[in-house]
Amino acid sequence: MAALSSIDLTFDAASEATLRGEWDALERAGFSSLGAHRATTNRPHLTLVVGTPLDLVGRPTVDALPLPLTIGAPVLFGSGDRRVLARLVTPTSALLDLQAVVHASVRQDGLAAHSHPGAWIGHVTLARRIRLDDVAQALGLLGNDIIAEATALRLWNAAERTVTLLA
Repeated sequence: MAALSSIDLTFDAASEATLRGEWDALERAGFSSLGAHRATTNRPHLTLVVGTPLDLVGRPTVDALPLPLTIGAPVLFGSGDRRVLARLVTPTSALLDLQAVVHASVRQDGLAAHSHPGAWIGHVTLARRIRLDDVAQALGLLGNDIIAEATALRLWNAAERTVTLLA
């Protein structure tokens, strides 16, 4: 299977620190937090599109940054007895427009179905493989909504483990 690539938004320093604090709290409690990944390229982010391969057909025009965002309610993704824990990002017209622009800037074959406008759900992942029996404990470690700014757009190449700044 080919490695996935993604185009992501990253956040202002204060919001990133708050999200990293949640990663750390989840990790200390024994959950599979994204904070356990110590690579320098690992940071809280909002994925706009993901695919394999993910090839740019044009550089996205991004005039919307910095973009105000609300990182809000927790959400669970997946099925079975383990789930991904994330926080929803409140959709705004500016965010949805930016996601559509980024979507249009990539080759469509190999693009994940959930990356298409109308199917995309903006979220920031906090932890993976949380047992359903442990969800209440994990939720108790999260704080209030995070008023954030998306400040940069990056291309993450998982195969090469590289990040390219796009805007």
